Amino acid sequence: MKALKLTIAVLVFAACGGADAGDTEAGDETLSGMVTIDGSSTVFPISEAMAEEFQIAQDGAVRVTVGISGTGGGFKKFCGGETDISDASRSIKDSELELCRENGIEPIELNVAWDGLTVVRNPANDWATCMTVDELKRIWQPGSTITSWNQVRDSWPDEEIVLYGPDTDSGTFDYFTEAIAGESGASRDDYTASADDNVLVVGVTGDAPSLGYFGFAYYEESSDRLESVAVDNGNGCVSPTRQTIEDGSYAPLSRPMFIYVKEQSLQRPEVAAFVRFYLENAPVLVPEVGYVPLGGSAYTDALASLPGLAD
Repeated sequence: MKALKLTIAVLVFAACGGADAGDTEAGDETLSGMVTIDGSSTVFPISEAMAEEFQIAQDGAVRVTVGISGTGGGFKKFCGGETDISDASRSIKDSELELCRENGIEPIELNVAWDGLTVVRNPANDWATCMTVDELKRIWQPGSTITSWNQVRDSWPDEEIVLYGPDTDSGTFDYFTEAIAGESGASRDDYTASADDNVLVVGVTGDAPSLGYFGFAYYEESSDRLESVAVDNGNGCVSPTRQTIEDGSYAPLSRPMFIYVKEQSLQRPEVAAFVRFYLENAPVLVPEVGYVPLGGSAYTDALASLPGLAD
């Protein structure tokens, strides 16, 4: 089974009934109520920025809440009917989609940005500036016995590797394990795990021989305290930058970011207005929070396909 997929980038659109996106009215109806969002900590900065700006535009008439339960945790709430929108750093799984539909919920997938999942090191680590996909796999794969850097390369120091990464509810965890280990969820479990990327930033910052991974936006925000690790996928070392993420050369760790919208929730004016606002402002706010916006007519095409929102 497949969710209804819409690929989305610049939304050029008038609000219902011709009202401006910043107005407090949709058609003849004054907006009010609440929009609830939960899910990926990686997508959180985008949705948080959208929520803040939308609430300002609506003069506080609509409240938008954004939580962080991880991609998997977010889908549990979404498919259980607790939220209107789910932030996700991976596509919905068949089992999650089945749960949604068992509960009468039809999710609409919107690709809202690109991210580069970033492998990071403490600045005191001046040796692991570039690592191959195979080296990362040997460190992170299930049952790995690598505990010191010289087990990865003989020329590297005999120092303990202290590992930090997302927990198993995270879409970042799912994506990294599939891209690096070859199977979603395939990972060693003897590392410090958290659903909050800020916790991981603090961990790697505080441990000199550490290694971790999380979304590019969190790395960029902390680049004065952390260093990225370039990745060699067989074509030489490539560092994560907005350009290498956008052109796909930062492989295999460039990935799409999603929001999932409950089709039934779009029937509520406040949710419809927020989704419009999200797409309309993505080209500006997505790069402001450290991600890469989609190009071409992707956002407008998505808007035209949304149930009840097409012109």
